[in-house]
Amino acid sequence: MMDASTSRTADGFVFAPWAAGHLERVEQALSQWVTAEAPVGQTHGAPAALVQAMRYAVLDGGKRLRPLLVMGACEAVQGHAGAALRGACATELIHAYSLVHDDMPCMDNDVLRRGKPTVHVQFGEACALLAGDALQALAFELLTPEDAQVPVSVQAQLCRLLARAAGSAGMAGGQAIDLASVGQPLSEQQLRDMHQRKTGALLQGSVLMGAACGTTDPDQWRALSDFGSAIGLAFQVVDDILDVTADSATLGKTAGKDALADKPTYVSVLGLEPSRRYARDLLDAACTALAQARLAHPAPLRALAHMVVDRSN
Repeated sequence: MMDASTSRTADGFVFAPWAAGHLERVEQALSQWVTAEAPVGQTHGAPAALVQAMRYAVLDGGKRLRPLLVMGACEAVQGHAGAALRGACATELIHAYSLVHDDMPCMDNDVLRRGKPTVHVQFGEACALLAGDALQALAFELLTPEDAQVPVSVQAQLCRLLARAAGSAGMAGGQAIDLASVGQPLSEQQLRDMHQRKTGALLQGSVLMGAACGTTDPDQWRALSDFGSAIGLAFQVVDDILDVTADSATLGKTAGKDALADKPTYVSVLGLEPSRRYARDLLDAACTALAQARLAHPAPLRALAHMVVDRSN
């Protein structure tokens, strides 16, 4: 098993300082952009209570995997760093909005997220709903700055990729399948389709958004898409494993809730040990795709793939 945080690659890359630097930049940018201040050209900012709920949902928590995938893919193709930072924050805003809505009583009805009460528990259901809506809108505002820091063609590509990952063919569609599947037997293929949408699409989209900040040929784009698809599915397989092997304190959310809710998971469909083997197979597939991409600097993406599979929460 690789310790992605401390292992040094042949070219001298060490994951921990690389991740720490990018996480600091993403955290600072999120704190700056999720604010009650009025945007340039407007006289009024957002209501303070709404912004408080938005900041509670986004800041000081989470692995920030999606932003790191954007930054890693951008570096791999030697892309536009400013565009990547905006893309990284946008993916985290979409992820945060989805968690706010998924935790609500009409969805998964959860009370714990990232080790603290969920947004609807802390602020009420109406404020949580609006906070999620506002985070989603802000994600696309970040991708379209007025000062032309990011080329318009890149802005359009980033918006398209994020919208596809978050919409009916991606995250929202996967959540709809998930809700309709409670108590229903699913085949492994049906389960894969659900999770490739619900979880995998935004992770794959994060990789492609980073790649869109630079230049790739069609073969590289396909290889990066395959890489993102493999780690996106691996993330959910590992999530299902941790739901039955870890406790709530470690996970930062309610452990064992899928079984209690009678939701189909990789563990319930395949079994625990086959699920563990499948996660390793997906890691191998991701690393193979990354090798085929012939990238200038693939080490961060490789380390992130290992982090997805080797994590404990």
